[in-house]
Amino acid sequence: MDIRIKLANNARYFREQLGLSQEAVAIKIGADRAYVSLIERGKQNMTLVRLAELADALGVDATDLIAAPKEPEQD
Repeated sequence: MDIRIKLANNARYFREQLGLSQEAVAIKIGADRAYVSLIERGKQNMTLVRLAELADALGVDATDLIAAPKEPEQD
């Protein structure tokens, strides 16, 4: 899976878990809402600095944003 798609899915997941809008995240990282939209659609190549800023805004570690989705646990 393309790392931008992993980032897109994880960023959207963590943002929604916090109940934040794209606009709110954009304000936290000093960017435009359209930039956050590009990230969440896998269309934006981010710098490491911007990745760290996004992780801080979402309250997660930067590695959480690029990690592959975990497999559901089997009972």
